[in-house]
Amino acid sequence: MTVVVSGVGVVLPRARSAPELMAPAAADAPPVEPKDLVGRKGLRYKDRATQLAYCAADAALRHAGLLDDGGGLRVPGRSVAVVASSNYGNLDTICRAIDTIAEHTAAAGSAMDLPNASSNVIASSVAIRFGLRGPNLMLCNGATSGLDAVHWAATLIRGGRVPRALVLGVEPDNASVRAFTGGARTIDGAAALVVESEESAAERGASAPAVLGDYVRGAGLGRCLERLAAATGDRPALWQLPEQRTAAVPDTLLAGVVRHDLGEVFGLGSGALGVLQCAAAVGWFARGGAGPVYATAGTDADDASAGIALRGRAAV
Repeated sequence: MTVVVSGVGVVLPRARSAPELMAPAAADAPPVEPKDLVGRKGLRYKDRATQLAYCAADAALRHAGLLDDGGGLRVPGRSVAVVASSNYGNLDTICRAIDTIAEHTAAAGSAMDLPNASSNVIASSVAIRFGLRGPNLMLCNGATSGLDAVHWAATLIRGGRVPRALVLGVEPDNASVRAFTGGARTIDGAAALVVESEESAAERGASAPAVLGDYVRGAGLGRCLERLAAATGDRPALWQLPEQRTAAVPDTLLAGVVRHDLGEVFGLGSGALGVLQCAAAVGWFARGGAGPVYATAGTDADDASAGIALRGRAAV
C-alpha cells in the first residue's frame, strides 16, 4: 500500500512552513507564542510541549484539508490516528513534581500538573482537542524516535487500522531540558505530518506532495544507509543528516549528495528530528528538488540508527 504525505505543519521560531526548513534561517526570531496561532482557549494548564503540538497539529490538519473553517473535523474521528514523538516533552513537569515531593510531600503537588506528568500527555491531549479517536501512540525512543513515529503511523495505515494518521514531533526548550542536555538548546517547536493511504487522499481530492518509501532500522549509520539504498535501488538526491555522526559512511554511497543538517540550523531536534526531516523533504520537493530524500537519525556504530526514504509525488 502506498502511503503519502498530505499535510505538513511547522512551528519553529525561525520557520513556519516546510520550504522554510530548506532555506537559510533568519539570524534570530522570538519564541513561538501558541496563543497567537491557535487562540487562548484550551491552553491553560497545558505544558509548553503540548501547546506547541496543538499549533503544529492545527497547521498540518488544515494543510491536509481535514479541518473546516470552524476547526471541525471533516472526516470521522475514528479514521485518524495520532502518533507523537518527544524525548523531553514533559521533563519540566516531572522535575517540578520531584522537587515538590522532596521538599514537602506528594500531597503538596498541583492537581493541574498531574495530567502533564504522563508521558502520553502530548498525543492524548492533541487527540482530545481535535476529536481524533483512532489509535493513539506516544514514542520517547531516543535519537530515532521521530522516524520511528513516522514508521508506526505508516504501519497503522498499511495494517488497515486507519486510513490516515497525524504524526507529531515536538521538543520544548526550558531550564530542565538544558540541564539534562548539558546546556544544549532544543528547537523549542514542533512539526506535524498528515500521512494517509493513497486511496484515502484520492477519495478526498487531497494533494499529496510526497510518498513515504522504505524504512530501515539497525545498528550503525553506515549499515543503515546501505540497507536503505539497497531497498530503494537509488542513491539519494538529498541526505537529511542525523544529529550525531561518528560512524563511517561509505563514500561510494553518498559522494556528491546534497547534505542538510537541521540541527545545525534550528537546534537540537531529538525526538522531533525525524518528523522535521520528513517535513523538510516536502519542502525540498516544493522548492523544485527531485528525490529520493533520505531522512536519517541515530548515534554511533553501537547504537540504533534509522532511515526513511521519501520521493516527490511527481516521481511515482
